[in-house]
Amino acid sequence: MSGDEKDKDAVTGIPAEVAWASTEARLDLGSPAADDIPLREISAPELEEVIERHGMFLRGQTGGARANLQGYDLKFRDLSGRELAGAELSGCSLRNANLEKCDLKTANLFACDMREAQLKGAILTRADLRGACMRGADLCDVTMQEADLRDGVLLKPDARGNLVAVTYNTVDADIAVANATRADMSGARLSNAFIVQTDLTDAKLRNTRFVRADLSHSNLTGADLEGADLTEATLTGAILHGTILYNVVFSGTDLTGADLAGAVFSNMNPDDPQFRLARMPRALDALGPEMREIMIQHDLWIKSNGKQGARASLERRDVSKQSLSRLNLAAANLECSVLTSCDLTGINLLMADLALSDLRSADLSNADLRGVTMRRANLMEARLTGVQAGPIQIVGAKTQRWPAHFDRARFDRAILRGGDFHQAEMSGAVFTGADLRDCNLRGAVLRDAEFDGADLRGADLSGADLRGALNLRLDD
Repeated sequence: MSGDEKDKDAVTGIPAEVAWASTEARLDLGSPAADDIPLREISAPELEEVIERHGMFLRGQTGGARANLQGYDLKFRDLSGRELAGAELSGCSLRNANLEKCDLKTANLFACDMREAQLKGAILTRADLRGACMRGADLCDVTMQEADLRDGVLLKPDARGNLVAVTYNTVDADIAVANATRADMSGARLSNAFIVQTDLTDAKLRNTRFVRADLSHSNLTGADLEGADLTEATLTGAILHGTILYNVVFSGTDLTGADLAGAVFSNMNPDDPQFRLARMPRALDALGPEMREIMIQHDLWIKSNGKQGARASLERRDVSKQSLSRLNLAAANLECSVLTSCDLTGINLLMADLALSDLRSADLSNADLRGVTMRRANLMEARLTGVQAGPIQIVGAKTQRWPAHFDRARFDRAILRGGDFHQAEMSGAVFTGADLRDCNLRGAVLRDAEFDGADLRGADLSGADLRGALNLRLDD
């Protein structure tokens, strides 16, 4: 038997001094026991040689070798932008390491300590992250499609050579207090994961498995969870403003205190016990006495320049499938409101706040949207033909032009034909399949906007900021 074979465990095929396997229990990487586990040392030149040879291995060059850094101490190392796809990194410490834009596709990061690591823009597609600890890590813009973040356990051989767990603390894959804004974890397996107080704003989590995961007090604003499995998951106190929840499995999910204002469902039953414990928008009758009083006070507030009456507040109210046509709700607060399938034709929403509102299939034809705020609003399949959504001039100590804000709004399959959106702020907006024919988009800010399948024939984009725009096809 060769020396290499002798040093490997017969079951796992990896070095005998530390082996890793999947099980229901796993190592608590924040525990003293974990910090006491001996790690191998490697010098900077040695590490550089390993990485260079790994790059040669990936390119099929002679002399290349797959990187095997299992169980090494890589704390505080700068691995930004390096090629480590498929590398063996199980059990190593990457605590506080710089892995920004590092390619870690299919890498084995089983039970790695990645606390407070910088992973911004890193690629972790199909990586093995079972039992990994990423507490406090920066996961902004990371790609983790189909990654495996289930639980795991650290094993070591006993005196007889049998593998035994170092500790039996039942702490699972840990992403707590991490920044994962805009992260792509579509199809990832996060069963039993610990994701408490994590910022998942605008994250892509389609078809992700969160079975028994703990997402308590996490921020999922604007995240896309279509097809996700939240069976027996805990979302107590979580924020789900504007979150896409199409075809999500909620069996046994704990939504106590979860804020679902502006969230978009396809299969929700409000009579289910878990939804009754969540914070949901309250229904409002558009023809009822409460609405009449709101409009009387708002009209007085406008005419008296704010000296009398009260600003209309429909925040977190559900007015879906009703008519607010031609009402004057200028400067009103409609944040997180539900206006699905509403008749809003000719409505005055000048300077109104509709951030995170649900306006799917609403008809806003010929509405006054000058200076409106619709950040992260859902306008899928809405009708906005002939709207006025240019800037408004504010006269005060200093005259300024206030643009309409549609940052990260969704216009999938919406009809915006002939609308005036000049100088509008529309960064990150989604126009998939939208009708933008003859739109005035002069000087609009459309950075990182998505135009897949959008019809832009006759649209005026002169002076528009299109940096980072995706799938933009202009008619010649």
